[in-house]
Amino acid sequence: MSRFLSSPMTASIVGCPFSGGQPRVGVDQGPIRLVEAGLIQQLTGLGWKVKFDGHHQFEDINATADPPIGILKNPRLVARVTEAVAKAVGAHAKKGELPVTLGGDHSLAMGTISGTLDAHPDACVIWIDAHADINTVETTESGNIHGMPVSFLLGLGSTIPEFGWVKPVLKPERIVYIGLRDVDAGEKRILKENNIKAFSMHDVDRYGIGKVVEMALDHVNPTRDRPIHLSFDVDALDPSVAPSTGTPVRGGLTFREGHYICEAIWETGLLVALDLMEVNPSLADVASVKQTVAIGCSLVRSALGETLL
Repeated sequence: MSRFLSSPMTASIVGCPFSGGQPRVGVDQGPIRLVEAGLIQQLTGLGWKVKFDGHHQFEDINATADPPIGILKNPRLVARVTEAVAKAVGAHAKKGELPVTLGGDHSLAMGTISGTLDAHPDACVIWIDAHADINTVETTESGNIHGMPVSFLLGLGSTIPEFGWVKPVLKPERIVYIGLRDVDAGEKRILKENNIKAFSMHDVDRYGIGKVVEMALDHVNPTRDRPIHLSFDVDALDPSVAPSTGTPVRGGLTFREGHYICEAIWETGLLVALDLMEVNPSLADVASVKQTVAIGCSLVRSALGETLL
């Protein structure tokens, strides 16, 4: 059972068909495909009460006049959408529901994690990803904001008025990474300077996934009493497992390693929010898309209590 969720346990699906944090088309179709694949029925089958009132369309967010700020692309659009997501996630979390945010690109996490921390100020973040997503305004080479959400949450780098709503409430000791394998030079420096704990694929190879998850939890949640926000980018998985994603990098987590992480976090009884990001149904052949969407659903089920026995 969960320590922080109300009874009956309610999963609130926050569908975010949003792609503004990166340049590849199609990632906005991820949430729709996950729901079409039967995710809601699957969670109901696990005993959850599921709330889903349709995908957030963000039509009221007008950012047609959205020139770059420095090299940051779509800054006003990303700022407004993530703020709307923060409010939605925070509202669900404050009711004792478990927000399950389906992305969309990973820039959304500055919204989801802000919402979680608004409801659970002492929560910690477990970030599963091939990438650290911690570039600042100064270090980003692409200007794609999906590579920057963690720096905004930590308050690193120059401030941008448009993102003034993002409060730097995440502390460096409250986030841990698993699965990193494609980290920019500037990001490596940021991780070291801020003493942020990260387990790369090298660590997964060395220790095995069970030990890595235990060490990650020991770091951010040593007495196992803090709420956990799990933010899972499907590109953490090897492209042979989840091919249909925007920035695939070889040498990633296996199917079982990805699922083990989700199962182990659920077993703590501390999960209060889940993100599943960067499923992009337009980037592969039909079979690969179907496989990636099925794995996305399967990861969500594992994080919400599905077990092998």
